[in-house]
Amino acid sequence: MRNVVSVILGGGKGTRLYPLTKDRSKPAVPLGGKYRLIDIPISNCLNSGLNRIYLLTQFNSVSLHKHIRQTYRFDRFDGGFVEIMAAQQTMEGEAWYQGTADAVRKNMRHLEQKGIDYVLILSGDQLYRMDFQEMIATHQAAKADVTIAGLPVTREAARGFGVMRLDDTGKVLGFLEKPQTDEEIDLVKMDPKWIDAQGIESKGRDCLASMGIYLFNRDVLVDLLSRSDYHDFGKEIFPMSIRTHKVQVHLFDGYWEDIGTIRSFYDANLDLAKSSPPFSLADAKRPIFTHARFLPPVRLEGATATQTLIADGVSVGTGTVLENCVIGLRCRIGKKSTIRNTIIMGADSYETEAELAANRKLGIPPMGIGDGCVIDGAIIDKDCRIGNNVKITNCQTGTLPKDSPLVLQDGVLVVPKGTTLPDGWSLEALGASR
Repeated sequence: MRNVVSVILGGGKGTRLYPLTKDRSKPAVPLGGKYRLIDIPISNCLNSGLNRIYLLTQFNSVSLHKHIRQTYRFDRFDGGFVEIMAAQQTMEGEAWYQGTADAVRKNMRHLEQKGIDYVLILSGDQLYRMDFQEMIATHQAAKADVTIAGLPVTREAARGFGVMRLDDTGKVLGFLEKPQTDEEIDLVKMDPKWIDAQGIESKGRDCLASMGIYLFNRDVLVDLLSRSDYHDFGKEIFPMSIRTHKVQVHLFDGYWEDIGTIRSFYDANLDLAKSSPPFSLADAKRPIFTHARFLPPVRLEGATATQTLIADGVSVGTGTVLENCVIGLRCRIGKKSTIRNTIIMGADSYETEAELAANRKLGIPPMGIGDGCVIDGAIIDKDCRIGNNVKITNCQTGTLPKDSPLVLQDGVLVVPKGTTLPDGWSLEALGASR
């Protein structure tokens, strides 16, 4: 649909995903061994026939820009594009993006072009699969000014979301950000029978959470942004639109996860490796697109892998055991290592024989995981060098010494990008407490 433009919000500094966002933006964080988070909203757009996409970025965006440039190339006669709008200082203003709504406001000239009737606003750090044509149909059928995707959730889960109150037609009447008390939840709860009547089984869910996915009539969006200085869509623009315009809900009942923390990132990735994953990367009709790298097949030399995703270009040595893991591109794992409940993001490139020889002389381990390692409950970012007989086991609620190269975040051990751990390294030897 050429009259619909999609705008993907690159997000802020990503402090809750640190250290994964130390050198990259949130949408550029690797996912499922071979993808990046940004591939999810872009793939949803392309699979829905929406190929005019703007991506708004500001922080640590170099790797994200490179990925977009290498991956999403369109035929010049097709009219499709994924165009990056990085924050910049202009003659009209020197301030950087102050929030999600402000980011769109500063790029409004691109949305005011002829032929654009609708603007779809998406987040760059969510995992889901949605047909946006269905949302557009809901919007048009209701003759709405704004339509928001809503997910049925339990009362307990509602405390972590913005929750909407609707009338019987699905029109949004009110909105409450992260209600905490029973009294607050009662103000926005729904009758489960209404949810059932929409063809979705309520299953004890009586609240509707905002998914942060919005469809605006273009002129309505221009009006809302031009007559306010609000910075945030979810907390300011959307509540204001409820008071001034007709806002409709589009119900969604599939898998949806906001990957905003280390814990949610860790859990969502390992869920992908399950025998029956709640979100499947394998869907012939609605695939997830990413950069085509032309890497060699996986090489397993007498290793065993259970409930594990292994990306292209990986080699695993004899006697190594992989259990409930996600192994990223170009990862090298040595012999007789045991790795469980772990995400290894792999490497950006292979080391040459000359580089390997030079590093050996300096006592530097090769990139990847060495022989005889024991790793459990960790995230190992790209280009790490883990020597032989290294032990990394999650101390969960413990503490790490100040000089530890690892980070303990949300109960998950993270080995930052490019870290080197020498032969025999362990948390116990470093003095970690449990």
